[in-house]
Amino acid sequence: MHIRVAVIGGGSWGTTVAHLAAHNAPTTLWARREDTCEEVNSRHTNSRYLDGFELHPDLRADADMAAVVQNADVIVMGVPSHSFRDTLEEVAGHIRAWVPVVSLTKGLEQGTRARMSEVANQVLPGHPVAVLTGPNLAKEILAGDAAASVVATHDPVVADHLQQIFNTRLFRVYTNPDVIGCELGGAFKNVIAIAAGMADGLGAGDNTKAAVITRGLNELSRLGESMGGQAVTFAGLAGLGDLLATCMSPQSRNRHVGEQLGRGRSIEEVIADMRMVAEGVKTCAVVVQLAEERGIQMPISSEVRAVCHEGATAEDAYRGLLRHDGSRLEHHALSF
Repeated sequence: MHIRVAVIGGGSWGTTVAHLAAHNAPTTLWARREDTCEEVNSRHTNSRYLDGFELHPDLRADADMAAVVQNADVIVMGVPSHSFRDTLEEVAGHIRAWVPVVSLTKGLEQGTRARMSEVANQVLPGHPVAVLTGPNLAKEILAGDAAASVVATHDPVVADHLQQIFNTRLFRVYTNPDVIGCELGGAFKNVIAIAAGMADGLGAGDNTKAAVITRGLNELSRLGESMGGQAVTFAGLAGLGDLLATCMSPQSRNRHVGEQLGRGRSIEEVIADMRMVAEGVKTCAVVVQLAEERGIQMPISSEVRAVCHEGATAEDAYRGLLRHDGSRLEHHALSF
């Protein structure tokens, strides 16, 4: 394959996707830190984020944005939501016409509440935009465990080409035209993962955690469908699949945040100790705001917001979640 891939962002997931793409196409990783680029090029590792894992030997890294972007046939954005727009504006100065942009970011932009594909369409009008999302934990993929993901885009030709770039023997990529649903599933599940982590931190049992995950899926599905996503998407890899992996895995940043909150630490302490971004901390406030505007009650997400932004404790949250609204009909209950 002669398509040249540029991955923007040298964190754990950006590096992992660059590693996957390098199996199928010449791939360059852009990272801000010169020492990260040097390590990727000389030792084929990124110990800052993925210590102990080897990267594809053909993967190259460069801190020069112009050099990385100007010859690329596909741009993959692997930066957090809060820096997505600014970084993409940097990319815009060097990208060639019609080059597709793929978002790896599972969050919503603060202030505008825009999905990342919407940000990309604003910054780079005319460029095809796609999303790569699913239950994908970076270290498991680098360890060689089988995984599946979804490329979401409205253009079936672009979807086919991207599928070929990211597909490997152990990383199966499916396509889905529901960009809205795939992006919202990826953003909303981080909020539920914080709630699941709080259950772990509080020492709650698996029954409780299963209830949180199941009712959480109901919340994200109702809000996602109200915003234009498709029900089948939320039942698939980009919805349920991603939700399960993020709620259960010790590798999940958002679950980790919840667990630490459940152990009594403050949100400020938890964030200060983290090297990587947990998108759900910011997303929870946006999710509840979106739900309120649509008249949708989301008790789990509301409790997460209260703990992350309003000074409530994890114990407060779980007392709140155990209140009943009087309904016992599963799919119509507003809490569990």
